[in-house]
Amino acid sequence: MAIMIKTPQEIEKMRRSGQVVREVLEHVRSLVKPGTTTQDLENAAAEKMRELGARPAFKGYRGYPCVLCTSINSEVVHGIPSANRVLREGDIVSIDTGVVIDGYYGDSATTIAVGEKIAPRTKKLLEVTQASLERAIGEVKAGATLGDVGAAVQEVVEAEGFSVVREFVGHGIGTRLHEDPQVPNYGRRGQGQKLREGMVLAIEPMVNVGRPGVQVLEDGWTAVTEDGSLSAHFEHTVAVTAEGALVLT
Repeated sequence: MAIMIKTPQEIEKMRRSGQVVREVLEHVRSLVKPGTTTQDLENAAAEKMRELGARPAFKGYRGYPCVLCTSINSEVVHGIPSANRVLREGDIVSIDTGVVIDGYYGDSATTIAVGEKIAPRTKKLLEVTQASLERAIGEVKAGATLGDVGAAVQEVVEAEGFSVVREFVGHGIGTRLHEDPQVPNYGRRGQGQKLREGMVLAIEPMVNVGRPGVQVLEDGWTAVTEDGSLSAHFEHTVAVTAEGALVLT
């Protein structure tokens, strides 16, 4: 496993990419409401990236057709934007996107409730998934292990009776979208790769209300929960420092 250690100058470049990803996600979030299509969100994100001088990280990656992944309700990740997918009151939609600036990648995701009438269990799913990401980021520092990070997610999620998706994991990131190491959202404390100063990780819990199993649809991209239960996804790009985590997105 060749883990790329970034210099402070490289991390500064990644901070710029990360800030642009955040701006794009905030812009898209402001447009999420009943009646909007996922293609509307895609168009807005593409325009915002152009405006901010960023290249989309996802479009063309392994043949993926869009700048956003938009995954609704039981879709876990990699949902493809479409003019036929209309957001409805009470839905949740996870928006995942990335950009490249000056050769360095940023990657982030958030799950957004559509409208005001959100079921309590759905609201809880979003809160718990976000809390699991925050807890994982809290474990990041030089000398900790990937097992510490994964265990933090797993503990928060399973304490609430939800489950962690295992087929998809976080990843290293830098001059490529996906670098070593893989960053699972489950694990045992003290186990796995030790974190070193200058590593940059995309940490991204994917959490299901029901069982952890997922399957990929015929489009070859969209992953859904096997049992049809709701799923949420939150992600930040994070640099490892001596003091702890530096969130770049």
